Amino acid sequence: MKKGLMYGAGLIVLLGAGFLYWGMTLKDGPPPGIATANGRIEAERVDVATKFSGRLTEIMVSEGHRVEADQVLARLDDTQLQAQLRESQAKLGEARQALAERRAILAEKKSTLTFAEKELYRAEELGARGFAPEESIDLRLSKKQSAEAAVDSAKAGIAAAEARIEAAQATVDRLRADLEEYALRAPRAGRVQYRLAETGEMLSAGARVLTLLDLMDVVMTVYLPTGAAGRLRYGAEARLVLDAAPDYVIPASVSFVAGEAQFTPKFVETEEERENLMFRVKLRIPPEILADYQDVVKTGVPGLAYVRVDPEAEWPASLAVRLPDVD
Repeated sequence: MKKGLMYGAGLIVLLGAGFLYWGMTLKDGPPPGIATANGRIEAERVDVATKFSGRLTEIMVSEGHRVEADQVLARLDDTQLQAQLRESQAKLGEARQALAERRAILAEKKSTLTFAEKELYRAEELGARGFAPEESIDLRLSKKQSAEAAVDSAKAGIAAAEARIEAAQATVDRLRADLEEYALRAPRAGRVQYRLAETGEMLSAGARVLTLLDLMDVVMTVYLPTGAAGRLRYGAEARLVLDAAPDYVIPASVSFVAGEAQFTPKFVETEEERENLMFRVKLRIPPEILADYQDVVKTGVPGLAYVRVDPEAEWPASLAVRLPDVD
């Protein structure tokens, strides 16, 4: 009996303390000029996808791995493309050889033209002195004209050979560029969140293989009522307190305010009525801070955001920036 009374009294004391704390929280509210809202930590997602269809031959990373920008993460089977490249390189070699032959032909035709011009000159000299018949001069002139036509033809052959080389080189360059796409690289540094395909799978063009999180682009998305959102400035200061680490206060700034209001989503709890229109706001954590904590940054962690809507408002001591020590 006594134990029951003591238990009941203790429960009343705990409930009373809880209601007292809840009442004080509602009574005090946020400091003047500072709005509060609930949100979750989010990082920019980047998909690593295939440009071409093919069989996935290798994946070098797993979920949770940190990767650097331009790091090769996976490969597609490029056997057929390598064969096409070798064939195109052979055709390029043939085109270059053909160009060399055309240049040799041009040199020969120019030599023939030079000889024909000299013969015509000598015939005209002799004809002027009466030692060469008119038919001989006409013959030399015809040979010179034929040699000129042969030179022009050789030049056209060189132009055609150069065009074939250019086309073959373009094919080789295209195939090499395609081969680069068969190695799937990280578009930016981050952490692997999802591994969406496995070695041996046949993938279509555009198929996603991995999803990365950019740990240098982290925000908390919150919803603020019209009265608070209307006073916000881009770059306005904010403070984030995460449920998982309530002893720390993370600095942030307003990077986005929605251009249109909307009804508050059901999963967001605010002190306003559900019918009130709310504005979506993104609070971005400075990259220079994230650089020191990439190993502990996690998405989906809920917390409370404090946003300074009045530039003159002072941050209370309880919201002074406090960050964990970097190991």
